[in-house]
Amino acid sequence: MTDAPPSIAHVHQQLTAAGSPFEVEDIVVDGIARRAWKHGPKTMGELLDRSCRFDDLPFLVHDERRVTFRGFRRATQALMQVLADCGVGPGDRVAIAMRNLPEWPVCFFAATALGAIAVPLNAWWVGSELAFGIQDSGAKVLLADAERFARLAELLGDCPMLEQVLTCGVPLETSARRLEDLIGSPGDWERLPEAPPSPGTVKPDDPATIFYTSGTTGKPKGVVASHRAALSNITGAAFAAARAALRNGTPPVEPAATPEQAGALVVVPFFHVTGCFAILCPALEAGNRLVLMHRFEAEPAMRLIQDEKLSWVVGVPTIAWQIAEHPRVGDYDLSSLVSLGYGGAAAAPELMVKLASSLPGAVPGHGWGMTETCGLATTHSGADYRRRPTSCGAPVAVVDIRIMDQDAGRVLPAGEVGELWVAGPNIAKGYWNRPGETAATFVDGWVRTGDLARIDEEGFLYIVDRAKDVVIRGGENIHCIEVENCLFEHDGVADAALVALPHRTLGEVPVAVVQVALGRAIEEAALLAHCAARLAAFKVPVAIVFQHEPLPRNASGKLLKHGIVRSEPVQARMSGSTSSDAGKGYGSAKA
Repeated sequence: MTDAPPSIAHVHQQLTAAGSPFEVEDIVVDGIARRAWKHGPKTMGELLDRSCRFDDLPFLVHDERRVTFRGFRRATQALMQVLADCGVGPGDRVAIAMRNLPEWPVCFFAATALGAIAVPLNAWWVGSELAFGIQDSGAKVLLADAERFARLAELLGDCPMLEQVLTCGVPLETSARRLEDLIGSPGDWERLPEAPPSPGTVKPDDPATIFYTSGTTGKPKGVVASHRAALSNITGAAFAAARAALRNGTPPVEPAATPEQAGALVVVPFFHVTGCFAILCPALEAGNRLVLMHRFEAEPAMRLIQDEKLSWVVGVPTIAWQIAEHPRVGDYDLSSLVSLGYGGAAAAPELMVKLASSLPGAVPGHGWGMTETCGLATTHSGADYRRRPTSCGAPVAVVDIRIMDQDAGRVLPAGEVGELWVAGPNIAKGYWNRPGETAATFVDGWVRTGDLARIDEEGFLYIVDRAKDVVIRGGENIHCIEVENCLFEHDGVADAALVALPHRTLGEVPVAVVQVALGRAIEEAALLAHCAARLAAFKVPVAIVFQHEPLPRNASGKLLKHGIVRSEPVQARMSGSTSSDAGKGYGSAKA
């Protein structure tokens, strides 16, 4: 019989002892007492300056372009001076509208190291949405690539607070000032002069960023995060790795002890907190190489992993599925891959099994977080993940989680389902210019997540569903994630969503929308039988809509269910369903 691993509490006590890299200190932020990491960078400027330890190593790889840490830092320092000359100072907002290019991190760190507030805008937004972000944040300067600039060009007159527009990749004949003329192209950055270290006037709890929520309902809200909150991921990620090692019975590796440079395939956009806070910032501190991929495709991704000998990939579960199930996965040397992490969307337990067979050398990792928690709040990998495949892990030592009764406002005991609340130094300061919504969501240092969850006796978190992502069929609640996980267990399913459609007598009925895996064919009756064998009858979908195109997801990997419900295939499929058809499953459940 295998010995039980040391408890989470014991490991946390061991790792956070005085003098350790993960030592914890008590602080007060905005009148709220918190625990925080004692060591590690506390501001973006400090992080930028610390990166000089890796000057000769490559930092950013994009197509044929390679930018060293030195070139990146010098370009950032040069752009800081440009922004200062534009009148940008502490508290001013600087919007960034571009896809993952080498210029993106330069723009981000130039703004935040100055003490300005960086406003990364979703590069997938259309022009009116980008203009909204500029208007809502009151951005003083816009930094944009050619495609975003083209979408915005006719709308910039509607942004009265915007004083300067700086672009990259835009033709000479436009009126915008070009970064190429101000700091050069990425190939020129190495030759820029060294500048003095970043000014030390920025404080850890000053606002650093405004990231907009996905906007799946209504207008997006700007989430304001401090330097400390954003950088909490750096020590938190290293702590999680050390905790997993101790729980697995292997000695932890010191955070900075890397025998050779690790490399990551970056498919997550930097305009999302996962890409920025959980990938970009930790890479700058650890000296990792980031290989930027414009658009994820499984085979080109595997080729990059092989050719660049990349160590890790982080993305949504769909990415892990596409690599693991690709028919040519065995044709590429992916032995350098030691970690494959995913979050932002529910991960079916079957994914871990598939990864173990397709990529046995890559340790799968999972976690939970949101924009308001500045990235991951809980993490899960290795043996702990295998022991609890339906959990999204335990919080790191400075983060607290609790489950609250939504009606009575009391803390629920282990095992009971309620609303997840999270507290820690990683929690955002609130919503930009939305005091009412800030007060409703950020309560006494806790953020109300809106997720329905439970915590087991040892502190591992299990997300049950979004509070509003429930199909109520004739008074019975169906948690969508449970049905979706069941659908994922079928090897012909690449992606799945359960959506609610109105029903005259039952209120709502569940309909599944399924992306068919490459090279597979599925019969509706067979997939319904698969669900009926695993779920109570009232949870079985009344219909399944098949498609080969990917299901729509936002930048954080969450399904855009409103769009799915309104799509022509779903509406066409349901137009042929009758009330009696929809009621059969529920009726058999009651029998």
